[in-house]
Amino acid sequence: MKNQSGITGLSFPFAAGVAAAALAARPFEGAAVSMLAAAMLLILAVHSGRRSSGLLAAMFFCLGFMCWCTRALAPAFPRPPSPTVTRLAMRIDGMGFPGDDSGAIIKALLTGRRDSLARSTVESFRRSGASHILALSGLHLGVLYIFVLTLLRPLGNSRPAKAVGSAVTVSLCGLYAYATGASPSIVRAFLFILINETGKHFHGRRRSALGTFCTALTIQLAIRPDFISSVGFQLSYLAMLGITVLFPRLQKWYPSARGPSPLRYIWNCAALSISCQAFTAPVVWVHFRTFPKYFLITNLIAMPLTELLISGSVSALLLDAAGLCPQWLITACGKMVQLMEFCLETVASI
Repeated sequence: MKNQSGITGLSFPFAAGVAAAALAARPFEGAAVSMLAAAMLLILAVHSGRRSSGLLAAMFFCLGFMCWCTRALAPAFPRPPSPTVTRLAMRIDGMGFPGDDSGAIIKALLTGRRDSLARSTVESFRRSGASHILALSGLHLGVLYIFVLTLLRPLGNSRPAKAVGSAVTVSLCGLYAYATGASPSIVRAFLFILINETGKHFHGRRRSALGTFCTALTIQLAIRPDFISSVGFQLSYLAMLGITVLFPRLQKWYPSARGPSPLRYIWNCAALSISCQAFTAPVVWVHFRTFPKYFLITNLIAMPLTELLISGSVSALLLDAAGLCPQWLITACGKMVQLMEFCLETVASI
């Protein structure tokens, strides 16, 4: 942490200032949770080993406070439902994925539209602690980001190829984020992607996960300070804070071994789930008065299936648009949905 960029020491006071302003304006509307989140970030900054001067930190605290107070100067522009998302939803409905709820679940995963989901399906996801899978979030854009990187891998590693790959990746992810409504968690994921892809082309500069986190946090709050009171914003950044701070430490607990290890993969998945839950659980409890008791079992089962399902569904849609989609791929996607439903219903019934 000693070589962290200066953004680390400035981002946390700025976020704390935005949260303090939100708390002062609406003390009884849940903004106290925002203050709690910002306080956790500020404490982390103090103990990170790289302290900015007290005067500079105070200045950025005041900037954050003023930023929230002047948020009304930036008018909101409500957008009608994206025709692209509407066409995508119709395409999914027409794919003929096997299973009663397969098409509806895939549509929720890719477009965020949950109107076709049966109430029993939503309830089983909620009781098992997997509601976040149905809510379009940074998780879904992250899976699509990896999918796009995989498709562009044949371009090679030359500098022109990397520049083209980054431009295409950022453009596609940005269009997807905009078309699906640009929710706070989706915007957070897009900023992470933008910063990461931009950083690839600045050779000699050390990149860090915490630096990316702080940069995205500052940019998003500077543009939309009212997001500090959004539950999705709070959960998204707290989950990423857990992944950034706690996950690398938990990874090291597993004994080092040569070559791929299934047990190590399971441990990494469990460590990732624990890291996210440890940081988001207080906010979830304050907002919803609930705690998913079987979150570890749920995430160990559902997260790998979700990644496979999103990648498989996108592949099926692309191939179908080209008239080349094999029936076995459509069937496989439907079977994965049915397997996920069965597992989550089993966990929910415990």
